[in-house]
Amino acid sequence: MKKHIIDGVECWEGSANVFADLGLPDAEKLKIKSGLVIEIRKAMRRLGLTQADAAKRMGITQPKISDMMRGDFSNISERKLMDCLNRLGYDIEIKVKPAVEPVGHLVLAAITA
Repeated sequence: MKKHIIDGVECWEGSANVFADLGLPDAEKLKIKSGLVIEIRKAMRRLGLTQADAAKRMGITQPKISDMMRGDFSNISERKLMDCLNRLGYDIEIKVKPAVEPVGHLVLAAITA
């Protein structure tokens, strides 16, 4: 991270991953999961679903939906989040390509209509 002083206030320029900036383990996974949860929230809004309706449609419990909406998605896998999006009418496409660097990265690219 890069330090800046703006109007006498110390500021830090972060990376594209706030989870990595906070030093959290599995930062790439957390970024992917949070992106999937954001898309689930958008879908629920678009479809006008309550948490209870969304839970039924996604095949999970309403408390898990509540946890997700509050930012706690530690108890649900990326695969299950993708399944939830499928059940809300989204297609998931996984693209694999050679990495530019020695170790590749996970990236979520959400395309909204």
